[in-house]
Amino acid sequence: MIYPKIPLAQSIIQICLAKGITTIIISPGSRNAPLTIGFASNPSFKCYSIADERSAAFFALGIAQQTKQAVALICTSGSALLNYYPAFSEAFYSQIPLIVISADRPQSKIDIGDGQTIRQENVYANHSLYNANLHEDVSLENDIKINEAINCAITKKGPVHINAPFEEPLYEMVSEPSVVPNIVAVTNNNSTNSIEDLTEFVTIWNNSARKMILVGVNEPNLIDDKIIEAFAKDESVVVLTETTSNLHHPSFINNIDTIITPFTSEDFETFQPDVLVTFGGMVVSKRIKAFLRKYKPKHHWHIDTLRAYDTFGVLSQHFVMEPNFFFEAFLPLTNQIESDYFQRLNTVKTFRKEKHDLYLSKISFSDFKFFEKVIPRLPKNSQLQISNSSAIRYAQLIDIDPSIEVYCNRGTSGIDGSTSTAIGAAVANNKQTVFITGDIGFLYDSNSLWNSYIPKNFKIILINNGGGGIFRILPGHDETPVFNTYFETSHCLTAEHLAKMYGFNYSIASSEESLDIALADLFDQDNQPSILEVFTPTLENNKILLQYFKELI
Repeated sequence: MIYPKIPLAQSIIQICLAKGITTIIISPGSRNAPLTIGFASNPSFKCYSIADERSAAFFALGIAQQTKQAVALICTSGSALLNYYPAFSEAFYSQIPLIVISADRPQSKIDIGDGQTIRQENVYANHSLYNANLHEDVSLENDIKINEAINCAITKKGPVHINAPFEEPLYEMVSEPSVVPNIVAVTNNNSTNSIEDLTEFVTIWNNSARKMILVGVNEPNLIDDKIIEAFAKDESVVVLTETTSNLHHPSFINNIDTIITPFTSEDFETFQPDVLVTFGGMVVSKRIKAFLRKYKPKHHWHIDTLRAYDTFGVLSQHFVMEPNFFFEAFLPLTNQIESDYFQRLNTVKTFRKEKHDLYLSKISFSDFKFFEKVIPRLPKNSQLQISNSSAIRYAQLIDIDPSIEVYCNRGTSGIDGSTSTAIGAAVANNKQTVFITGDIGFLYDSNSLWNSYIPKNFKIILINNGGGGIFRILPGHDETPVFNTYFETSHCLTAEHLAKMYGFNYSIASSEESLDIALADLFDQDNQPSILEVFTPTLENNKILLQYFKELI
């Protein structure tokens, strides 16, 4: 085995290994050569080469999302590490552990006109959980900073930055390491509330006839079945979930916008909760956020080991613990009370379902029809990755099989790395992975296809409506050159040539009939990754969706 001659590089590599950071995503460069050769030459590490740093970071995020383990990113000096920032911020808000290790020039070379240099120290300060600005010399201080950065990523579930200056020569190697770095054990100091703290909240719960549980982005299988059943049996409890909540029960409301969009002021007042309990990450539905911000609950409790956002402006309690732990301690202390809260909302749900089915039965081929046809055809026990903007919003309106795990980059809700994330997730998970995306997001992240790690059974289903369809749904749409050019970004591009260049099977559909045939073919072959491109009518999609909410009344 060989090691970089530079002692600082040896320390970084050895500390990563000691802490179990064994998945390394490397982008090419010279300044990071000591790290690249050192990591890639050690069989204890699984290394991936991704040329585009922005794609590399989202690829790493997808792996960390699935493995729940920190992933390290290695890049050269200069603008390279700035390209990590979109994924870095996504990791911050989605609580996914990433460790960015950027090679740098020595401080004496910064801002003197030397090539490929920028001010790299603290460059992620607004979104980094820890910034380890190292110096060239071997020291206990360096070791402590490296340890603390990695420990922080692991315990606080987020991104950290280690900036390592290297002076030339960069490519010299040795057969034995010259340093033995100090290793600081990981300690998790996250405190949790005790059961004794719950008395006040049990009293509130037992005296509230309208209790709403709203679940945002949530890991699959996080909540025990007995807790789910307890919610389902309580007539004073309504559970609202989203596609990304990965929480299922026939009594839960999983199409929030379908239910509440037609509400009158009187309806909102009727269903205004006394107690709102939230857990999980970001919530997609703008309508539920608008509802709860205007018709505020008397009490809002959030359950999370790390963070609690005051999304509705009325947060009254943050329970610093896992949701399962909280409910296991809390529910046995509660009593079921007489209430018609669930029944009234369930009646609305049944009514809306009838209207929903009737409307979908008569609409023409469109984005909405696409989701009605595709979601039920997804393979059971598979993983669904969805891009942002209109794709995730349409998915909220269609029931999905409970065996399917659903993921979306909702931390910052950007379109910039959805494909790269999906590919990273597919690499890290043995399940069949299907990625549903829009055309702008796909084209924006097309470098995601530029790697040799994509599983043969990875499938992309691409909706091409000729532009950013979400801007036709949002307020402000007007059919003008400004709108078409600068908002919708109209285009006539397809994925055909990209598919050919990167070795994907490619097929198309543009009607219900051709989509049925194409889906059957798509899921029938796993010999190479595939792209199914589905063309929908640019000018009709928004009209069909907006009319849907009118016909739910």
